[in-house]
Parts: sequence; structure tokens; C-alpha cells
Amino acid sequence: MSVKFEKDTIKQTGGIPAPGISAVKGGKDDLVHDIGTTLTGGKTMEGTKGYLAAYLKQLQTNPLRTKMLTSGTLSALQEILASWIAKDRNKNGHYFTTRVPKMAAYGAFISAPLGHVLISILQKLFAGRTSLKAKILQILVSNLVIAPIQNSVYLISMAIIAGAKTIHQVHATWKAGFIPVMRVSWISSPLCLAFAQKFLPEHTWVPFFNVIAFFIGTYVNSVTKKKRLAALRKRYQDERGGRPDDYPGQNPKY
Repeated sequence: MSVKFEKDTIKQTGGIPAPGISAVKGGKDDLVHDIGTTLTGGKTMEGTKGYLAAYLKQLQTNPLRTKMLTSGTLSALQEILASWIAKDRNKNGHYFTTRVPKMAAYGAFISAPLGHVLISILQKLFAGRTSLKAKILQILVSNLVIAPIQNSVYLISMAIIAGAKTIHQVHATWKAGFIPVMRVSWISSPLCLAFAQKFLPEHTWVPFFNVIAFFIGTYVNSVTKKKRLAALRKRYQDERGGRPDDYPGQNPKY
């Protein structure tokens, strides 16, 4: 009886996993499942729309407003993230600088409406044309007409946000940045547009391009900030007549 009891006990408890492993694994699986269900509604909640479905519906019913909110939010986040990556703080030591609301305004009131109009024109020009030739032509028009317009407006806006006050300063910023920005566009834009043509409904193109621009813009913005900070520190150290090691932890005043 005792032996049988022990076997039964082993059978009963042998299938129970270690409490710690079960909790960790279950917790991760539940978290991923909950996030997926929240975004898409999930199979277990069929008929219930998640955030993604609600967002796509807003894109169809209120396209311009939704694009403005999306672009404004991403532009502000891009500035904060780039400042954090570059360790670019304001005089109070915060990453939330005066550029953040300006970037949000640019994204909402300039970038989004401009993208909405230009992409709508591009889509109307090629509506119903699904041949390979038409798709290639659409990519060429996007890169040779739409991209230069958007990039020019971007550079002019960035110059004004950075403090340019004369036409000469704005033009100098545009002239210095236009070709480098266009090179990035000519590399990324054809791939993104080809992806959108193949897999995305037309009303999602502008937010999709905004997300791509967010990652590219964050990288370019952070690199620019690092170069500017390095130049400022060098000038500060030259003015003090010392080496970088002479002033540990000190940031230039700007």
C-alpha cells in the first residue's frame, strides 16, 4: 500500500511544472497575448475591434485629422528620442526642449497636410493602373517630384525651428542639406513605396511613410545633434585654453 501510494503521488505531482518557470513563461505568453488582443481584437474576441482596427477606421473616416495627430506625435517623439540618444539637454538638464512642441506643430500642421495632398495626387494619377510599368513610373514620380518638395519643406522648417531668421540662413541650410537628404530618400523611398504598393491599402500609405520617416529622422537628427555638441564642446574648450580632461562633466553653455 505504501509503495502504491508513493507511485500515485509521483504520478500526481510529476506533471506539475516548477512554479517559478511556469509563472515566468505564463506571464510572458499572457502579456504577448494581451497586447495582440488589444491591438487587433484577437480570435477570442471576434467582433471586437482593437486599437489598430479603430485607428484604420479613423484613417478612412477622418483621414487628414488622423494623419495630423499621427505625424505630430511622431515628430515630437523623434525630437525627444534623438535628444536622448545624443545626450542633448537644455540648460535645466531636460530632454524636453523647446524644439519638441515646435516639431509637433511642424508634423501636425505642415508635414501631414502636405503629405496628404501629395500622396493623394500621386494615387489619383495612377488609380486603376496595376501594371509593372505603372508601378515603376509611380516610384519615379514619387522620387523626382514629391520627395524634393517634401524634403525642401522639411529643411526650410528645420532651419526656422533651429533659429534661422533671414532668407540667406534658410537658403544656406537648404543648400547644405538638400543633396544628403535626397540621397537617403532615393535609397529608402523606392523600397517603401514598392512595399506599400504590394501590401498596404492606399489610405494607410501616409502613416506608413511617417513611421519610416520617424526612424530615419531620429537617426539623422541624433547624428546632427552629436556633431553640433562636439563642435560646441571643442569651441568651449578652445576658449578656455584647456583639454577635455580639464573639465570633466562640464557641458558648454549654449
